[in-house]
Amino acid sequence: MTSDRLDQPRELRPSLRAHYDPEAFGRLSERIARFIGTARFLVYMTVFVAVWVIWNVAGPEHLRFDPYPFIFLTLMLSLQASYAAPLILLAQNRQDDRDRIQYEQDREAADRNQAEIEYLTREIAGLRLTLSEVATRDYLRTELGRLLDDLRSRPE
Repeated sequence: MTSDRLDQPRELRPSLRAHYDPEAFGRLSERIARFIGTARFLVYMTVFVAVWVIWNVAGPEHLRFDPYPFIFLTLMLSLQASYAAPLILLAQNRQDDRDRIQYEQDREAADRNQAEIEYLTREIAGLRLTLSEVATRDYLRTELGRLLDDLRSRPE
């Protein structure tokens, strides 16, 4: 008997769906997509196709398995392409997600930096206003010199 109570977890039901870790699958797809995008992969595929064609054209008659129109080779390449395209798209989507997160973090950092710059600008402006009201050493010397001149010029 299954529980319909909301404060109790449901019992697990057997599932026919295969369980997989999407993160692990995503990492695998990125590795495959990175490999497919290399010159090494192109060289491997070129060698594979060349060996296939040479074997099926010049190999012993009784060991040839894919005669001239190379239909089986075409099928193999189509199958490889049909798996490669979605893997590459999955890897691109994951990269887009990483780029979006990085953009958001950069924007937040820029906003924080802008706020700090505005704060420091206000602090500097406040210090300038405060310093303009403070008597400087030259100002005091000049005033003291004037007072001394006034005292010396007064008759006693």
